[in-house]
Amino acid sequence: MIAKNPSEYQGEVEGGVPAPLIERARFAPGDIVRHRMFDFRGVVFDVDPVFSNSEEWYQAIPEAIRPAKEQPYYHLLAENEESSYIAYVSQQNLVADAEHGPVDHPQIDAMFDGIEKGRYRIRSIHRH
Repeated sequence: MIAKNPSEYQGEVEGGVPAPLIERARFAPGDIVRHRMFDFRGVVFDVDPVFSNSEEWYQAIPEAIRPAKEQPYYHLLAENEESSYIAYVSQQNLVADAEHGPVDHPQIDAMFDGIEKGRYRIRSIHRH
């Protein structure tokens, strides 16, 4: 689908073809989020403005639920009932979840310096 409203474009790519507007990141490092469809939550520790993982990883997602690449993707210190792990999740599949308290991931203390007002404070050594 091609957007007809000029405000839906962020600029032009080679050859004068309009580039679709890329959604701004809704979450930042330190935010607590949960997955919309799967039972896990986590803390954002990095953000990619668009998909930046392998094509093999992307193609492994069932086509019926495969998210668009042209949106922010988040690196999470994630947890579910059974384990803690690192997750890579599209923006469309995340919602804020600070109201359910802290995340219990073994790497939290290495990257964050406590929690304040529902957000983890990034350790100064990890700030850009």
